[in-house]
Amino acid sequence: MSDRTHHRPMTPGDGFFAEIAGGTDPAMLREAGDLAATVLVRGARESEDPALAERVVHLAESEGLETLAEVWSGAPADTLAGSLWRLFLLRSWVHADPERVAREYDAGQRRVDVARVVAGVADPPGPDELRRMVDEVLRGIARGDFAVTLFRAAAFARIVAAGRAALGRSSHDEITRMLALSEQLEAAGLGEMRDALG
Repeated sequence: MSDRTHHRPMTPGDGFFAEIAGGTDPAMLREAGDLAATVLVRGARESEDPALAERVVHLAESEGLETLAEVWSGAPADTLAGSLWRLFLLRSWVHADPERVAREYDAGQRRVDVARVVAGVADPPGPDELRRMVDEVLRGIARGDFAVTLFRAAAFARIVAAGRAALGRSSHDEITRMLALSEQLEAAGLGEMRDALG
Protein backbone atom coordinates (compact mmCIF):
# COMPACT_ATOMS: atom_id res chain seq x y z
CA MET A 1 0.00 0.00 0.00
CA SER A 2 1.32 3.45 -0.93
CA ASP A 3 2.13 6.04 1.74
CA ARG A 4 1.51 8.77 -0.81
CA THR A 5 -1.24 11.21 0.10
CA HIS A 6 -3.92 11.56 -2.54
CA HIS A 7 -5.63 14.86 -3.22
CA ARG A 8 -8.72 15.89 -5.14
CA PRO A 9 -7.74 16.55 -8.80
CA MET A 10 -6.83 20.15 -9.52
CA THR A 11 -8.76 22.25 -12.01
CA PRO A 12 -7.61 25.49 -13.63
CA GLY A 13 -8.79 28.66 -12.01
CA ASP A 14 -7.87 31.08 -9.25
CA GLY A 15 -5.26 29.53 -7.00
CA PHE A 16 -4.56 26.59 -9.33
CA PHE A 17 -0.86 26.70 -8.53
CA ALA A 18 -1.13 28.10 -4.99
CA GLU A 19 0.28 24.96 -3.40
CA ILE A 20 2.93 24.42 -6.08
CA ALA A 21 4.74 27.73 -6.55
CA GLY A 22 6.94 29.17 -3.86
CA GLY A 23 8.25 25.82 -2.65
CA THR A 24 11.90 25.35 -1.82
CA ASP A 25 12.47 21.88 -3.24
CA PRO A 26 13.04 22.05 -7.02
CA ALA A 27 12.36 18.32 -7.43
CA MET A 28 8.98 18.63 -5.73
CA LEU A 29 8.18 21.72 -7.77
CA ARG A 30 9.06 19.86 -10.98
CA GLU A 31 6.94 16.86 -9.95
CA ALA A 32 4.01 19.12 -9.07
CA GLY A 33 4.41 20.96 -12.38
CA ASP A 34 4.35 17.67 -14.28
CA LEU A 35 1.24 16.58 -12.39
CA ALA A 36 -0.50 19.89 -13.09
CA ALA A 37 0.35 19.60 -16.80
CA THR A 38 -1.04 16.07 -16.91
CA VAL A 39 -4.25 17.17 -15.18
CA LEU A 40 -4.64 20.07 -17.60
CA VAL A 41 -4.06 18.11 -20.78
CA ARG A 42 -5.38 14.66 -19.91
CA GLY A 43 -8.00 15.55 -17.30
CA ALA A 44 -9.57 18.46 -19.17
CA ARG A 45 -10.83 16.18 -21.96
CA GLU A 46 -12.72 14.06 -19.46
CA SER A 47 -14.51 17.04 -17.96
CA GLU A 48 -18.10 17.85 -18.82
CA ASP A 49 -17.58 21.49 -17.79
CA PRO A 50 -17.98 23.72 -20.88
CA ALA A 51 -16.24 26.61 -19.10
CA LEU A 52 -13.06 24.59 -18.56
CA ALA A 53 -11.60 25.45 -21.98
CA GLU A 54 -11.98 29.16 -21.22
CA ARG A 55 -10.28 28.74 -17.84
CA VAL A 56 -7.40 26.92 -19.53
CA VAL A 57 -7.04 29.70 -22.14
CA HIS A 58 -6.89 32.36 -19.43
CA LEU A 59 -4.69 30.39 -17.02
CA ALA A 60 -1.71 32.71 -17.48
CA GLU A 61 -3.90 35.68 -16.60
CA SER A 62 -5.55 34.08 -13.56
CA GLU A 63 -2.36 32.54 -12.18
CA GLY A 64 0.25 34.92 -13.58
CA LEU A 65 2.83 34.12 -16.23
CA GLU A 66 5.52 34.27 -13.53
CA THR A 67 3.84 31.41 -11.67
CA LEU A 68 3.58 29.33 -14.83
CA ALA A 69 7.24 30.08 -15.53
CA GLU A 70 8.24 28.93 -12.06
CA VAL A 71 6.33 25.69 -12.49
CA TRP A 72 6.93 24.85 -16.18
CA SER A 73 9.69 26.92 -17.79
CA GLY A 74 12.49 24.52 -16.87
CA ALA A 75 10.68 21.49 -18.27
CA PRO A 76 12.10 19.95 -21.45
CA ALA A 77 10.22 20.75 -24.65
CA ASP A 78 9.31 17.10 -25.16
CA THR A 79 7.14 16.93 -22.03
CA LEU A 80 3.56 17.99 -21.33
CA ALA A 81 4.79 20.65 -18.93
CA GLY A 82 7.37 21.98 -21.38
CA SER A 83 4.94 22.10 -24.28
CA LEU A 84 2.30 23.84 -22.15
CA TRP A 85 4.85 26.45 -21.11
CA ARG A 86 5.66 27.14 -24.75
CA LEU A 87 1.98 27.39 -25.69
CA PHE A 88 1.20 29.85 -22.90
CA LEU A 89 4.33 31.86 -23.67
CA LEU A 90 3.27 32.11 -27.32
CA ARG A 91 -0.23 33.25 -26.32
CA SER A 92 1.15 35.87 -23.91
CA TRP A 93 3.46 37.22 -26.60
CA VAL A 94 0.64 37.48 -29.18
CA HIS A 95 -1.63 39.29 -26.71
CA ALA A 96 1.17 41.64 -25.62
CA ASP A 97 2.04 42.88 -29.12
CA PRO A 98 -0.64 41.78 -31.63
CA GLU A 99 0.16 44.54 -34.15
CA ARG A 100 3.76 43.40 -34.50
CA VAL A 101 2.68 39.75 -34.67
CA ALA A 102 0.14 40.60 -37.39
CA ARG A 103 2.85 42.31 -39.49
CA GLU A 104 5.24 39.40 -39.05
CA TYR A 105 2.57 36.82 -39.77
CA ASP A 106 1.42 38.66 -42.87
CA ALA A 107 5.00 38.90 -44.16
CA GLY A 108 5.64 35.20 -43.52
CA GLN A 109 2.40 33.57 -44.63
CA ARG A 110 3.20 33.56 -48.34
CA ARG A 111 6.60 32.00 -47.67
CA VAL A 112 5.25 29.04 -45.67
CA ASP A 113 1.98 28.15 -47.40
CA VAL A 114 1.48 24.72 -45.84
CA ALA A 115 2.04 26.11 -42.33
CA ARG A 116 -0.53 28.84 -43.04
CA VAL A 117 -3.22 26.24 -43.68
CA VAL A 118 -2.34 24.37 -40.48
CA ALA A 119 -2.22 27.52 -38.36
CA GLY A 120 -5.73 28.46 -39.48
CA VAL A 121 -5.53 32.26 -39.32
CA ALA A 122 -7.96 34.50 -41.19
CA ASP A 123 -6.65 36.35 -44.21
CA PRO A 124 -5.74 39.16 -43.84
CA PRO A 125 -4.44 38.49 -40.35
CA GLY A 126 -5.19 41.52 -38.19
CA PRO A 127 -4.31 41.85 -34.48
CA ASP A 128 -7.81 40.81 -33.36
CA GLU A 129 -7.80 37.76 -35.64
CA LEU A 130 -4.43 36.65 -34.29
CA ARG A 131 -5.54 37.02 -30.67
CA ARG A 132 -8.66 34.97 -31.45
CA MET A 133 -6.61 32.35 -33.29
CA VAL A 134 -4.08 31.85 -30.50
CA ASP A 135 -6.90 31.58 -27.96
CA GLU A 136 -8.64 29.01 -30.16
CA VAL A 137 -5.41 27.02 -30.39
CA LEU A 138 -5.18 26.95 -26.58
CA ARG A 139 -8.81 25.84 -26.30
CA GLY A 140 -7.58 22.71 -28.06
CA ILE A 141 -5.75 21.79 -24.85
CA ALA A 142 -9.10 21.15 -23.17
CA ARG A 143 -11.39 20.12 -25.99
CA GLY A 144 -9.40 19.05 -29.00
CA ASP A 145 -6.60 16.78 -30.07
CA PHE A 146 -3.49 17.95 -28.19
CA ALA A 147 -1.20 16.94 -31.08
CA VAL A 148 -3.22 19.16 -33.43
CA THR A 149 -2.96 22.00 -30.89
CA LEU A 150 0.82 21.65 -30.89
CA PHE A 151 1.04 21.41 -34.69
CA ARG A 152 -1.10 24.54 -35.13
CA ALA A 153 1.06 26.50 -32.70
CA ALA A 154 4.22 25.21 -34.42
CA ALA A 155 2.92 26.30 -37.83
CA PHE A 156 2.05 29.72 -36.47
CA ALA A 157 5.54 30.17 -34.97
CA ARG A 158 7.17 29.03 -38.24
CA ILE A 159 5.23 31.63 -40.22
CA VAL A 160 6.19 34.37 -37.76
CA ALA A 161 9.86 33.33 -37.99
CA ALA A 162 9.66 33.56 -41.80
CA GLY A 163 7.98 36.96 -41.49
CA ARG A 164 10.67 38.23 -39.17
CA ALA A 165 13.32 37.16 -41.65
CA ALA A 166 11.44 38.77 -44.55
CA LEU A 167 10.90 42.10 -42.80
CA GLY A 168 14.51 42.37 -41.69
CA ARG A 169 13.59 44.22 -38.48
CA SER A 170 14.34 41.39 -36.08
CA SER A 171 17.72 40.23 -34.89
CA HIS A 172 19.10 36.88 -35.95
CA ASP A 173 18.54 35.66 -32.37
CA GLU A 174 14.84 36.64 -32.43
CA ILE A 175 14.30 34.77 -35.69
CA THR A 176 16.25 31.75 -34.45
CA ARG A 177 14.31 31.62 -31.17
CA MET A 178 10.95 31.68 -32.97
CA LEU A 179 12.10 28.98 -35.37
CA ALA A 180 13.35 26.88 -32.43
CA LEU A 181 9.97 27.32 -30.72
CA SER A 182 8.25 26.08 -33.87
CA GLU A 183 10.52 23.04 -34.07
CA GLN A 184 10.01 22.23 -30.37
CA LEU A 185 6.22 22.44 -30.65
CA GLU A 186 6.24 20.28 -33.78
CA ALA A 187 8.46 17.67 -32.11
CA ALA A 188 6.13 17.68 -29.09
CA GLY A 189 3.17 17.14 -31.44
CA LEU A 190 4.92 14.13 -32.96
CA GLY A 191 5.66 12.85 -29.47
CA GLU A 192 1.99 13.22 -28.53
CA MET A 193 0.97 11.20 -31.61
CA ARG A 194 3.32 8.40 -30.47
CA ASP A 195 2.01 8.61 -26.87
CA ALA A 196 5.54 9.56 -25.86
CA LEU A 197 4.87 13.04 -24.48
CA GLY A 198 5.32 12.62 -20.75
